[in-house]
Amino acid sequence: MARSTSSPVTVPGTAVNAVPGRSLARYLLISLRPGQWSKNLVIFAGLLFGRKLFEAAAVIDAASAFVVFCVLSESDRQHPLKAQRPIASGVLPVPAGAAAALVLGAGGLAASFGIGGEFAGVAATYLALQLLYSATLKHVVIIDVLTIAIGFVLRAVAGAVAVNVVISHWLLVCTILLALFIALAKRRDEIVLLAGDASTHRPILGEYSAYLLDQMIGVVTASTLIAYAFYTISPETQEKFGTPWLGLTIPFPLYGIFRYLYLVHQRDGGGSPADLLLTDRPLLACVALWALAVALIIYRPL
Repeated sequence: MARSTSSPVTVPGTAVNAVPGRSLARYLLISLRPGQWSKNLVIFAGLLFGRKLFEAAAVIDAASAFVVFCVLSESDRQHPLKAQRPIASGVLPVPAGAAAALVLGAGGLAASFGIGGEFAGVAATYLALQLLYSATLKHVVIIDVLTIAIGFVLRAVAGAVAVNVVISHWLLVCTILLALFIALAKRRDEIVLLAGDASTHRPILGEYSAYLLDQMIGVVTASTLIAYAFYTISPETQEKFGTPWLGLTIPFPLYGIFRYLYLVHQRDGGGSPADLLLTDRPLLACVALWALAVALIIYRPL
């Protein structure tokens, strides 16, 4: 059943009303949406699985990469839930927002060279992809969600490059599948929320339906879980980490994905994956326990 849109909908940390005395700098900070920076946590996958978690230099490089991608990350402002963000609401002038975006983009790319030339190349590719997405790709059915997923893959690649570890093909496969799952769930939430007005708010939504997205989500869900299971039990992985017990972590992605689907279908969640991760305690605990379990197994093989 579609949710009512007759009353204003707000998202924690995004609603902005014009308040006398608030500075331009404050509105600029709000428009950066620091709550969304959790999307860049995938950058630390290379640090974790590259077994460099306790190397100070590698931790600094990974943290620097995280900061760079937080600066480069660009937000889509067309969703109705985002209508009260500073730029969309008119509180923050568009020229000021554009100038800030230009400065941040240039500053982020400049900082990326401090981490390394290869990392800078990945960062530049990511920024170009985001600009292309905003300009055209977000209007192309299926390509729009694939572009979002590729953006997460580039984050994972950047994290591996930053700490100078070999980029596992398993990391890329699992990342793109999980990112596709989240992107499709987000599209479904938008379709259900907006109902018949979906294509009016964002034309590309007219190309989707809740049924179609459910079919896609079903395929991607199964693929994600199978890919992760194969990764954990593969001879290559067991040889790399010197342990056969990484498969013990499979219940965590199982619960995490099922919990996410529950929130999407039963609690009308999924509109903001980052907010969902930070506000749903069971989901947050699942991710934290998964990371802890992986670290204990691959750093202290049983």
